[in-house]
Amino acid sequence: MNPSDLPARAAALAAGMAAAEHSPGVQLTQTRHRAALVAGWGIAPGSTVLELGCGQGDMTAVLAEAVGPRGRVTAVDVADPSYGAPVTLGESTARLTAGPLGPRIDFRLGTDVLDPSLDFPEGAFDHVVLAYCSWYFASLGQVRDTLARVRPWARRLWFTEWDLTPASGDQLAHLLAVLVQGQFEAAGSRGDGNVRTPFSRARLLRLLAEAGWAVDGGGPVDTEGLQDGDWEVAACLRLAATPDRLAALPDPVRQLVLSQTDTLRSIAAPRGNRALPAYSVTAH
Repeated sequence: MNPSDLPARAAALAAGMAAAEHSPGVQLTQTRHRAALVAGWGIAPGSTVLELGCGQGDMTAVLAEAVGPRGRVTAVDVADPSYGAPVTLGESTARLTAGPLGPRIDFRLGTDVLDPSLDFPEGAFDHVVLAYCSWYFASLGQVRDTLARVRPWARRLWFTEWDLTPASGDQLAHLLAVLVQGQFEAAGSRGDGNVRTPFSRARLLRLLAEAGWAVDGGGPVDTEGLQDGDWEVAACLRLAATPDRLAALPDPVRQLVLSQTDTLRSIAAPRGNRALPAYSVTAH
């Protein structure tokens, strides 16, 4: 397949996802976004790809389409198959495994890439991909160690994440929701939400250098139409209404978080909170 043909395949790929039965429009939007990303990367048919933080397989499906029947995607996630709602990771990945892309994918859920028992030969993969997963990590140290761990295994790195620098005022709700969730985690009130360690693009570049990667490209990523702003605002408001998570915060942090949550309520729209920008970085 020519990489430029991927966006035209987005509707068919989205229809094959288990989450499409619950929210077909949302799934299509998310798949179209990832198809455009991978089309820009130019991953050739027959490639081998290591995907970290595969989740329910939104990016995995697009990568599997890109590498074709002669390629292979090894998709790793530390989360248990029972994680996720309304569709669990196990249910979603089982659907993909049973479908036409299944022979191209090796899902490894409940797998920590830092576990010494997990190992691959040097240069085993043409590409390693981290897409919208790095804020799930428990710490910046874990991000750095993961980047260093996979360095010998892959020739190229493709990294995409949200940008903490908003481009317009209507992205401030998403930003504030992300920062509040990060404060819960940083202050020791640990959870398993989407946002645990938000960090900037500048910080990522330093981590990549420390891990032995040489950055050779990247740029802004269009996030227009993505629903993640609404999702993170809702997640933040639920978190701030959870008594045990609030009680685990030191009092000065708790008061700061409550004031910021009040501010979030005042600026967030009921629906349609515009998602933050995103960025991509490539390295070798």
